[in-house]
Amino acid sequence: MKKESLRELSVADLNERLEMARTQLVKMNLNHAASPLENPNLIRATRKNIARILTELRRREIEQKQ
Repeated sequence: MKKESLRELSVADLNERLEMARTQLVKMNLNHAASPLENPNLIRATRKNIARILTELRRREIEQKQ
């Protein structure tokens, strides 16, 4: 997910996507522990996506305080 597309979403949508991404990450980590994933780079991509969402939420929080 690109930074520009995250800026277009509402805070509620961002929180929803964050929850889905975290759930997906937990499932991927469990599946990878049991049997190797076909593409383990998806775990890294999901972590980066979570970080992007959290960064956007924090940016909006700071803007709102100012």
